[in-house]
Amino acid sequence: MGRIKGITVTLIGKTKNGRDDFGHPIYENTEIQVDNVLVVPASTEDVTNQLNLTGKKVAYTLGIPKGDKNEWKDREVRFFGRKWRTIGIPLEGIEEMMPLAWNKKVMVEAYE
Repeated sequence: MGRIKGITVTLIGKTKNGRDDFGHPIYENTEIQVDNVLVVPASTEDVTNQLNLTGKKVAYTLGIPKGDKNEWKDREVRFFGRKWRTIGIPLEGIEEMMPLAWNKKVMVEAYE
């Protein structure tokens, strides 16, 4: 039996890069490579629930590895040669209580 292994995805983070003339923060996009992310097709139930709640169609659910401190809420993600957008707040479990290498999950929709 083989080990479960995720793929590397590119998370587009935002870095504060000064202020504009009105005092509002200016952000710059930065690419963050995140290794060992599980990518799983969304279940029919997840697709239906998110479509009813938010009007967004979920395509995949991402399993985020333990120890990851990146912000995943409302972010652009790139994998499989496409752009995706995260939906909602990631669900997070207690690291010590999760048996495998992942403790967060977040859903994504197609974004282009």
